Amino acid sequence: MTDMLVKLYELPPLEPELAQMHRDGIDVRRVVPTEKRVVLDWVAQHFDKQWASECDVAFARQPASCFIAVEHGRILGFACYDATAPNFFGPTGVDETQRGRGIGRALLLACLHAMKSQGYAYGIIGGVGPIEFYQRAVGAIVIEGSTPGIYVESLAIEM
Repeated sequence: MTDMLVKLYELPPLEPELAQMHRDGIDVRRVVPTEKRVVLDWVAQHFDKQWASECDVAFARQPASCFIAVEHGRILGFACYDATAPNFFGPTGVDETQRGRGIGRALLLACLHAMKSQGYAYGIIGGVGPIEFYQRAVGAIVIEGSTPGIYVESLAIEM
């Protein structure tokens, strides 16, 4: 999978996305340490153990570099940054039954705005699946020659 680059100084505003999520009854927010086990278990169950491992790194950051989307106490999606490597967005995922509600875009923007506030001018979206989504959402561009990227020597975790 290829990596993408996004200009953090030209991001769409975050507030309208969060307001829309709030109107839809969804809270998009940074995780708190007491949620670690619940979030990691959810990521492993809905996606895979490798993503849960990366998410675990995000919990070790201060503040945690992971955001979640929650509705009525139920996790709908997550997104991390500075987990795989500094200045990298990902992993991220939305419950398959909740896709199409704007949750992924809101989580993406929450993370990218957090990265911008830390002083990054550009962000790397690592190991991208839906290239078109990132192009539309934040104007990301493909980094030529970035396949397989930093994951080339990763050990496979038994799923």
